[in-house]
Amino acid sequence: MLTLKVITQETEKVLKGLEKKHFKNAKETIDQVLELDKVRRASQGELDATLQQSKQLAAKIGQLMKEKNIAEAEEVKKQVAELKEKSKALETAMEEAAGKIQEILYTIPNLPNDSVPEGYGAEDNVTEREGGIKPQLGEDALPHWDLAKKYDLIDFELGVKITGAGFPVYKGKGARLQRALINFFLDEARDAGYLEIEPPYVVNEASGYGTGQLPDKEGQMYHCKLDDFYLIPTAEVPVTNIYRDVILDEKSLPIKNCAYSACFRREAGSYGKDVRGLNRLHQFNKVEIVRIDTPEHSYESLDEMIAHVEGLVQKLELPYRILRLCGGDMSFTSSITFDFEVYSAAQERWLEVSSVSNFESYQANRLKCRYRNADKKTELCHTLNGSALALPRIVAAILENNQTPEGIRIPKVLVPYCGFDIID
Repeated sequence: MLTLKVITQETEKVLKGLEKKHFKNAKETIDQVLELDKVRRASQGELDATLQQSKQLAAKIGQLMKEKNIAEAEEVKKQVAELKEKSKALETAMEEAAGKIQEILYTIPNLPNDSVPEGYGAEDNVTEREGGIKPQLGEDALPHWDLAKKYDLIDFELGVKITGAGFPVYKGKGARLQRALINFFLDEARDAGYLEIEPPYVVNEASGYGTGQLPDKEGQMYHCKLDDFYLIPTAEVPVTNIYRDVILDEKSLPIKNCAYSACFRREAGSYGKDVRGLNRLHQFNKVEIVRIDTPEHSYESLDEMIAHVEGLVQKLELPYRILRLCGGDMSFTSSITFDFEVYSAAQERWLEVSSVSNFESYQANRLKCRYRNADKKTELCHTLNGSALALPRIVAAILENNQTPEGIRIPKVLVPYCGFDIID
């Protein structure tokens, strides 16, 4: 979340950034924070003065008792008792104001980086670059959901029977392709210096607040009400929360972690052709990369993460493009985001397969994730993460783009992982 210091000292910058993100009622919300902060600071100042006065009177009581001036000492004791009651009231006012400020801060999104373009939605995103060659398929080319049925790779109807729509069952070579991609992505991350983590798939409320899924995306997460746990929407949540309430040594940064996990998303309100087949699921597999870094180095880390993801789609021989998201299309917590899309030849559309983001200090402030610099001072870290990669739409593009009369060709880099070079 935004720090109170930034809001109070750089109010105009904050308002301008929130306007770029199209945050509703930005001025009213910030004004409310500033007013509550005035109450908090006024209460703190008066409390400090009251406590100082109580301390002085307490010393006076001791002196009066030494002088056996009992009557005057009793009067002073009454004054001290009144000051204690006043102190309690001031503490309550101060805590209430601080609590309300905290509640409001949780509802304010991160500020976009200056390089984030203006815009309201996906149509305003900026294409940074494209790569690969779009395949030319014949008129009889099939979309991946038909290919999955033809070659008995994925059973969507069986998933509906077992659970519901959006929970497919992978079979045979379809399941092996999933496992191959997961292992390939993890090996690539390891070779790039990322430490592999195997995290829990459920997290507590504090973890959800730490990375910003709560309260912003509460309706999109599966909630286990009995235990008050949440199924993770991405491995970003448990992995980044490893560093909640931790002070790191600057020499240990950047920290680079990767993790495979199943991901669970309610995707409430999603419908139509864009959700067919693997295009949008409630459960899917993904490998995530996470970095904890210093503010001075985090944008170099961001560039390295983008290059890493670009290398993956290139090795998979998929046509791709990289988009710089506009302010209105970015997530609640992100300061800057680059989306990767691969081209789905049979559907003739681009499919998002990765988002790589720098959150700067926004998550770190919520997490209390800090580092101690060379001067022994503690500073907030910067946090970053990216999909490297999410499997469903990668699988969709591989199946569609590589279909031939003989079967579906497997990208060369995956053959050692799959144990086969064609699905026939």
